[in-house]
Order: sequence, then structure tokens, then C-alpha cells
Amino acid sequence: MRKVIGIGESVLDVIFRDDQPIGAAPGGSTLNSMISLGRSGVATTFISETGNDRVGKQIINFLVDNGVNADNVYVYPDSKSPISLAFLDENNDAKYIFYKDHPHDRLDYAYPDIQPNDIVIFGSYYALNPAIRPQIVGLLEYARSHGAIIYYDVNFRPAHKDELMKITPNLIENLEFADIVRGSKEDFEVLYKVGDPDKVYNSEISFYCKKFIYTDGANPIVLRADGGLRKEYTVPRTKTVSTIGAGDSFNAGFLYGMLNERVTRDTIERGLSITQWDNMMEYAMMFSAESCKDIQNYVSIKFGEKLQDTK
Repeated sequence: MRKVIGIGESVLDVIFRDDQPIGAAPGGSTLNSMISLGRSGVATTFISETGNDRVGKQIINFLVDNGVNADNVYVYPDSKSPISLAFLDENNDAKYIFYKDHPHDRLDYAYPDIQPNDIVIFGSYYALNPAIRPQIVGLLEYARSHGAIIYYDVNFRPAHKDELMKITPNLIENLEFADIVRGSKEDFEVLYKVGDPDKVYNSEISFYCKKFIYTDGANPIVLRADGGLRKEYTVPRTKTVSTIGAGDSFNAGFLYGMLNERVTRDTIERGLSITQWDNMMEYAMMFSAESCKDIQNYVSIKFGEKLQDTK
């Protein structure tokens, strides 16, 4: 069975509306994607770290309970797990405050089993952090050498804009590793001070990676790919409770679609058909819309069970 391997941070998201806490759930961009995939019956492995505390145990138990292999989640013996405060505005979009107690950013893990045509997903500042860069590069090189497909979610937030000069070489290297790059308008406005998808693709992305997905909230999704492929996808209107996990669930749905379409390393290199792109985007939008219906950051268990029943 093909697997999805994710690497990223693990945090506890405490969610506020009108400055009052309304819920808490394990979070982190790639973790959210892993939970949505695990609930949908996909074989998943997550590489991360937590503190040696009640929150860390909760996160690991939550991963396992949702079908995600957590054997590669490293527990720091003398640290507390990170906390994120997410404040929802009137549009149910979130602004964040992060609290992290790790005394040293290091990542200790053994490489998981990666087979040809497995998918590796990575992104956010975690994928750029100089302190753990050797471990990130090591995993990406290992994945590439074993024939995996690599999906990169840029997910670069304003909180790190002062580090742009420092992380730019790592960003370029990530783009070179990636088979498919996804990013949002906000990401590229922070990184390049440019929001136009074609300018971003032509000037910053296409030299390194030819397959590019650009999202902008409820506005159309832009696809640009090799062979001159240009397409936009209208985002269905959805009544939202929270958009915290929308992009992460989009990623999960897209990867679910890749597996469903039997997209392989060879398919990626030859070029995806428009039908394959359409079907993968349909799953991506479906997963994203589903995650917005609840305060949690992932698709519901019921949604995942329905997908499995249709297999």
C-alpha cells in the first residue's frame, strides 16, 4: 500500500472567538493534513517532535487514534510542547500567537520506510528553519532517492518576514526538491511582495518546479504547469465555522486525489492529464470545504468513513 509521509511541527491550537477560548485541538500544518488523510483511510507516517508533558502525550495519542503512524515523533525529555493561540475574526480567519519552550531546535528521528511512489509532504517555516535544516534536507534526499513524490506547501507567514534573507537559500532548495508546489496569495506577498499568480510563477517558481497551485481564500484556484497548462478552478461557496485548517485539508484532499488517480513518479515526469488535475482539485476543494464546517482543523471522522465506504 502506498503511503503519505509528512514532516512538520506539532502544537496544541487553542482557539478563541471574541477573545474567549472556544476549543483546543492538536495542530500544525502538516499534522492537520495527516489527520485528514488518516481519517480517510490513507496509510500515513508523521515525523515531528513534542515535549515530554500532558500535551505531548495528547498529540501522540490523537495521531494514533486517527490512523497516523507516530513512531517518528520525537519526545524531548526536558521540554514543554508548543502552544498556538488562534484568534478567529468575523470571517472565521485566524491570527496566531505562538509559544514554544524547546531549548534547542533539533530533530532526532530515524528515516521511515519510503517506497517508490509514496508521497512526502512538507512546508511552513518548519521546512526552512536553519536549526533543523540538515534533517529536512536529509529526509528530502532520502525520499527522492527512493522514488517518492514530493509536495511542498510554502505556507510562509508574516511572523517570519524578518528572516527572509536568512531562509531564502533554503526556500529555493525546497522548490528544487518539489514535484508540486502550493502556496497562497498571502505567502507570496510576504515572500516576494507580489500577489499576481503569473508573476509569481514566471519569476519565482517555474525555474525550479513546473507544477504550481496558487490559492487565495474563496477566490479561484490558479493552476500553472508544464506544457503551458493554465487553468482556474472556482471555489464552491461554503458556510464556515473556522478556516484554520482549510489549506492543510486542501493539501490532504489533493494527495488523496493523487492516490485515487494512481499518480506515480513516472506520471509526474511524463505530465499529468487535465482530467487528473481536475479530479485532484475536486478532492482538494472537497476536503477544504469539509474542514471549514467545524472548529477542528481537519475533515470529520464521518467524512473520512464515507470516503472509505465508497472505495
